[in-house]
Amino acid sequence: MVTAEKIAKGHTVTVRFTGWGRLGEALAEVDDKPLFTFGGIPGEEAVVEITGVHRRYLVGRVAEVVEASPYRVSAPCAYAGSCTGCQWQHVDYNHQLELKRLAVTDALGRVGGLHDVPVKDTLPSPSPWGYRNHARFTVNKLGRVGYVNRESRAFVEVDHCMLMHPWINGALRQLQGKSGETTQVSVRYGVNSGDYLIQPTFQHEGIALETGRSHYTERLLGRDFRVASPSFFQVNTHQAEQMVGIVRDALQLTGKEVLVDAYAGVGCFAVLLAPYVKEAIAIEESAPAVKDGRENASDVENFRFLRGKTEEVLGDMDPPDAVILDPPRTGCHEDVLEALCKLAPPRVVYVSCDPATLARDLKVLVAGPFAIESVQPVDMFPQTYHVECIVSLALRDQASASASTITLASQSPRRRQILRDMGMRFAIADPSIDEESVVGQTPEQQASARALAKAEAVAQRESGTVVGADTVVVDGDDALGKPHSPSDAEAMLRRLRGGTHRVITAVAVVDVDNGRTAVRSRETTVKMRDYSDSEIQRFVGAGGAVDKAGAYAIQDEVFHPAESIDGCYLNVVGLPPCTVVDLLREVGVEPKLNEKWRPPAECGSCPLAEREA
Repeated sequence: MVTAEKIAKGHTVTVRFTGWGRLGEALAEVDDKPLFTFGGIPGEEAVVEITGVHRRYLVGRVAEVVEASPYRVSAPCAYAGSCTGCQWQHVDYNHQLELKRLAVTDALGRVGGLHDVPVKDTLPSPSPWGYRNHARFTVNKLGRVGYVNRESRAFVEVDHCMLMHPWINGALRQLQGKSGETTQVSVRYGVNSGDYLIQPTFQHEGIALETGRSHYTERLLGRDFRVASPSFFQVNTHQAEQMVGIVRDALQLTGKEVLVDAYAGVGCFAVLLAPYVKEAIAIEESAPAVKDGRENASDVENFRFLRGKTEEVLGDMDPPDAVILDPPRTGCHEDVLEALCKLAPPRVVYVSCDPATLARDLKVLVAGPFAIESVQPVDMFPQTYHVECIVSLALRDQASASASTITLASQSPRRRQILRDMGMRFAIADPSIDEESVVGQTPEQQASARALAKAEAVAQRESGTVVGADTVVVDGDDALGKPHSPSDAEAMLRRLRGGTHRVITAVAVVDVDNGRTAVRSRETTVKMRDYSDSEIQRFVGAGGAVDKAGAYAIQDEVFHPAESIDGCYLNVVGLPPCTVVDLLREVGVEPKLNEKWRPPAECGSCPLAEREA
């Protein structure tokens, strides 16, 4: 403990941080009061300037780091010390993910009394910067646009926000200094659609963008959603798409269920999952959101949208087979939890943006008929302390029998989609291994070694069966992995243009329970078309190249880089289904596949295509 006589605003004290505060600040103690400091990391020693003195606590900012944490990085934003919108820019991103997992674990134990619930690794955001599709700016009396400091309430003018999608920053430049007609301005952008919404209406001649529209359109997983100005929509579009897949997997849908999407907003979950259920029913209180949702589902025959408070509607319904809860930060109304316990649907998925209210509500559900199957933190808000979480629950007598036993050791959305289309139930884990090539090994050996390393890394912390995979593109004698930069991606695509190369995907399966391991690689020959330099630049500029071996996606319908293939098409996408099935059987696991699933026609002759329907 550090003591200070008559501590006052502007004073400096030297402290060692011992933990995290509730709003992402580093915590220390001064004069028997907690000191919440912006810009610190637990374990560090720092000189802190006091910026706020309150009756029960102090607020400060790091003026000088005396002894730095190994997790400290340089905050790249020019406004990081004054804006306070990003609490963790100075924290290594991988450590941010672990902190969010620990925050969920802590809340489950501290608030919910759920001390023995395993919490999975936090799912990283596809983009840790430039991910936000919605900005709400404050406007001062001079028409300047910016944010308000959380503690001092001082206005901070900004010309660029690193969390915002680049298009929003372009709009900000147009609005800067020309927005004096209002005190708040909202900018929303359709990351997948290119549509936008700026509110309110501006008359200034210097603003060329259309303002004052009532709604805009965003696209999720290939489907358009109308979103009115007052309606809620997730701020991280690409992560929202990944969440839909996680929720679908957790619900274990067979096509026979009646699904209820409570607190449905504009209906994203219900509309996107309607093809996989008998009937989808959305419940939403907001009139604008209901209007949006009904339009979004106008062509979905097995869909109903009910307007009303969830706590007033859910209890009067017939028992559904599955329920999605996606409440606001305040969590579920107690009547919703009571109704859910009485209806006792076989499966519930709770999507939460606040670990404390999540833990509070889970305590009630677990005291009722439900058991927790999995807890998956999701990073919707990189560089901040906020964390989204998806919890899967089942009726207690079904939970142990239905728990997933297969874990995919990969963050690849393409591999997840292949297994999902096959009808397989699986969990997801990040293997976090060094993927650099080993000198002296053939491409087949390199891919096999990396696939096995991924599976073994996850097997150390998971039970059941773990599937790892690694894909390498081989041009001549050279193995091409993932590009290190956009320029590297362009160089790879120019090299592959018009030629023929090999794609090798290795799959490794490790069964933790019986100790068996199986590894095999598969090869496909790909003939690339003679695409232009401008096509390369457009594809790379859209962000679709840097996370893929060889810098291309054969399934990309716009770029469509391949002229022809010889072999397994899904092997090029990243996971050959027949190899996965063979290896699972080799270690003693019989996979349960969707009876209607067949490999795509591009796969040619595949033993899985010959299964009986």
